[in-house]
Amino acid sequence: MISYYNRENKTYQNENVVGDGPLNWMYSTRLGMGLLEAIVKKKLFSSVYGKFLDSKLSKKKIAPFIEEYGVNSEESEQESKNFKTFNEFFYRKLKNAARPIQMEDNVLISPGDGKILAYKDIKKDALIQIKGITYSLRELIRDDTLSNKYSHGSMIVLRLCPTDYHRFHFIDGGTCEKPTRIKGYYYSVNPIALSTVNKLFCQNKRQYSILHSKNFKDVLYVEVGATCVGSIIDTYTPDSDVNKGDEKGYFKFGGSTVILFFQKDTILIDKDIMTHSDLGIETQVKLGEKIGIKSSL
Repeated sequence: MISYYNRENKTYQNENVVGDGPLNWMYSTRLGMGLLEAIVKKKLFSSVYGKFLDSKLSKKKIAPFIEEYGVNSEESEQESKNFKTFNEFFYRKLKNAARPIQMEDNVLISPGDGKILAYKDIKKDALIQIKGITYSLRELIRDDTLSNKYSHGSMIVLRLCPTDYHRFHFIDGGTCEKPTRIKGYYYSVNPIALSTVNKLFCQNKRQYSILHSKNFKDVLYVEVGATCVGSIIDTYTPDSDVNKGDEKGYFKFGGSTVILFFQKDTILIDKDIMTHSDLGIETQVKLGEKIGIKSSL
């Protein structure tokens, strides 16, 4: 059971995990781990399932998914009955009013919907995956010079579960470089998997890019794929001006992760998020809401 903090009503809730039973079995039994290593973590499995979700046959999954997981379909730009495939529904766009953006220059916003963990004064060679398991920024992005830039800075990990809005956005205006893509596996990014697979983020398919932001210096964006995430789709134009809240890209089906790295003395993360992160408890957030402020140092 995965508990998280709902900062809107200041309560602790249990996540309704998509595929909870199979996920627990796969990551906690010898047979399940064998199947995971032999088939599920590999590109072919996610590609085949992704093609099904891009087909018209998958449309029948939309209505049951909305009902079972309580998805607010009223926020969508398009009515659920009009989506031709499940993936079209999954990476749906939302109405602008559904996610108001905190536009003040000194306000740091969440880049998307999901559950967040935050870390300050990070050690680039011992980033926390989950309690007891660490990895290095160098292993994650495979760039020594760039990883040194974020030593003793801050890190924000936004986990998107399959029921979340699956588009991710820019946290500030500026220009963003072209992404560097790194091939990898397709492990789940659920906490169940994170507590089992060593250096999971460094093993999965991922990409990174640098946002040269107006207010938060150079922000390192890392997007990580996961089981059944057939694609990470970029929708911005590299090296062109972007505005705070503009869309950066989206994930196709599956839980996924966006990790942001900030240079030292750049941001101050909200106290409630930090308090719960220190306890290993994720905080639920939505795109555009305040999660911190610009540091005055």
